[in-house]
Amino acid sequence: IGVGLVGFGLFFLLFGILLYFDSVLLAFGNLLFLSGLVFIIGFRRTFTFFFQRPKLKGTSFFFGGLIVVLMRWPILGMLLEAYGFISLFRSFFPVAFGFLGSLVNIPLLSQV
Repeated sequence: IGVGLVGFGLFFLLFGILLYFDSVLLAFGNLLFLSGLVFIIGFRRTFTFFFQRPKLKGTSFFFGGLIVVLMRWPILGMLLEAYGFISLFRSFFPVAFGFLGSLVNIPLLSQV
C-alpha cells in the first residue's frame, strides 16, 4: 500500500507540474507521498526522520512549501519543497545512484 501511495503521489506531483503547477494536483501528490512514506516506514520512524536535529532546516522548508502550495502559491511552494527535499534526502542520493549504477551488471540490461 505504501509503495503504491508513494508512486501515485509522485505521479500526481509530476502531473501537477506538467499542467502548469496546478495547486490541487500538487497538494494531493504531496499528501499521497507523505502518507505512503508513513505506510512504508511507520509513523514513529517517519516522525523521527523528519524531526531530527540536523534535518530541521530541510523539514521546515519541505512542510513550509507544502503549506504554501495549499495556500495556492504553487511555484514558490514547489521551490521551497524542492530545497527541503534535497536537504532531507541528501544522504540517500549516493545510495540511489549506486543502485542505478549496479543495474548495468544485470545480464539483459547490459546488452541493451
